[in-house]
Amino acid sequence: MFFDLETRELLRTRPNPVPREQWLRLRAVRPAGPPLRPSREPVTVQRRASNSGIVMVCGQKIALGRTHAHQTVTIHVAETTLAIEVDDETRVVARTTTTPVRNIKVDRPRTVPSVS
Repeated sequence: MFFDLETRELLRTRPNPVPREQWLRLRAVRPAGPPLRPSREPVTVQRRASNSGIVMVCGQKIALGRTHAHQTVTIHVAETTLAIEVDDETRVVARTTTTPVRNIKVDRPRTVPSVS
């Protein structure tokens, strides 16, 4: 594709000069197209609360309270809300970020090696 550098207007398109047989053998190639969209249904993730009872999902920090420190909670991430399951109840929090979910499962707690 050729663009006008000042106006960014599309001037012309040309076919790909690489034959199909050659680009099928290229490494780390993916087809062009629109970016992948997240699924419509909520994504379920797990997080472990910090020492002060805070969890972070999609770049958003949510304070659960110190009584929930080190607990593993399940969070259902939808487009506009976060539904947090903690102590047999569900808390719904408005989602303030558009960052996609990166981690689904929670990491195991870190342990300090014992010195003998």
